[in-house]
Amino acid sequence: MPEKTVFLCAICNVSSGSCSEDCSFCTQSVKYSADIKRYRYKSIDEIVNEALNARKNRAVGFCLVTSGKGMSDSKLEFICEAASAVKKRVSDLNIIACNGTATVEQMKELKKNGVSSYNHNLESSKEYYEKICTTHDWQERYQTCLNVKEAGLDLCSGGIFGMGEDEADRVSMVKSLKELSPVSIAINFFHPNPALPLEAKRLDIDEALKIISYVKSQLSNSMIMIAGGREYTFKDRQYEIFAAGANSIVIGNYLTTKGDKPDKDILMIKSLGLDIAGSCHG
Repeated sequence: MPEKTVFLCAICNVSSGSCSEDCSFCTQSVKYSADIKRYRYKSIDEIVNEALNARKNRAVGFCLVTSGKGMSDSKLEFICEAASAVKKRVSDLNIIACNGTATVEQMKELKKNGVSSYNHNLESSKEYYEKICTTHDWQERYQTCLNVKEAGLDLCSGGIFGMGEDEADRVSMVKSLKELSPVSIAINFFHPNPALPLEAKRLDIDEALKIISYVKSQLSNSMIMIAGGREYTFKDRQYEIFAAGANSIVIGNYLTTKGDKPDKDILMIKSLGLDIAGSCHG
């Protein structure tokens, strides 16, 4: 893919704040009572309208995210209904599902209903994961990523940097990602919240840029997407992420935190002389 092309993706927080896991980096856990909006499901009409707005803002990917560890039968049914409805109205959007651990059979059902990609992040290295989550293990995450590939969906996977991990942890996580060879790598930077037990200082911008460059050097054939924590981490130096190796960003709001307005990101990209992709295939 041309390095001068930037791919835009938007997130739809389909269900929010109902997760019983104890991931110490996540405000969606009910264990931490973070001050966020909590709801079971958005309406299909609301989801479709968000998709229409995302495409209007030049997003080529649209991710349907649910809180909770795994894929229940009812969740699968709802995401299939939502994906099908979005695809009928916005046929040129790449539909991504992000619904926790899931079986190969469940993912094949998603594919039948218009989902092209599945996002499941490793979050951290295998070695560090037990320090940030105790209610499930890292291997479940890795296995879900393998299931994505077996089901014939494109895999989007990555993790969160700035959670107190050391350099060896970062190298280990990237090594695991190389084994999985995702189509897209989601690089997130930890965004603290006073309700969370995880306390970590904001990464130095130069350090964060080096992380992007390192991931790109190790996974040169994958799309490098900068997702959560972009505005918080890079502030007025966000434009530097593209020179470091990124060629995709999430536009608009994230799951429980606000993002910049899409037109601001579009203006930034154009000012750098970069092109905005018209489809996920460039």
